[in-house]
Amino acid sequence: MWTVSSRFPGAIEAAYPKTEIQQCIIHQIRNSTKYVSYKDIKLLMSDLKEVYAAVDEQTALDSLERFGDKWDAKYPKISKSWQEHWADLSTYFKYPIEVRTLIYTTNTIEGFNRQLRKVTKSKTVFPTDDSLLKMLYLAMMDITKKWTGRRKDWGTIHSQLEVFFEGRI
Repeated sequence: MWTVSSRFPGAIEAAYPKTEIQQCIIHQIRNSTKYVSYKDIKLLMSDLKEVYAAVDEQTALDSLERFGDKWDAKYPKISKSWQEHWADLSTYFKYPIEVRTLIYTTNTIEGFNRQLRKVTKSKTVFPTDDSLLKMLYLAMMDITKKWTGRRKDWGTIHSQLEVFFEGRI
């Protein structure tokens, strides 16, 4: 299972003392389902969604316990991993649903890297390093043109962030 290095959160907190660590829910889900049988994946994901999409942390913990009761016999590492990482997985439960959705569904850096990989995947050999850099530069220019749109509910999200992070936005 994927783990966060114990030094990484410590280094962030040392530089930014008011930081709250939120481990990526999507990565946790991917790593939880990596070895799940195809015939089990739909039902398992439905049960796991009750954990990360719960209305509050206590409901999520109750759902995680039910998940473990149901799936630990077949896939014991999944609930164990969620329990071990709970402190860094559950930070987002203190925020309103709009902010929580923003936190666990958006990873701009990964999306950007995925789009760059998509461009280079079809052409595996480049005559020079400069030709690769030029191609990546042009792709980057196209990708960033799409960053002008606004996120749905941004006004609400921004207002909520201003309350939670007063003086830091």
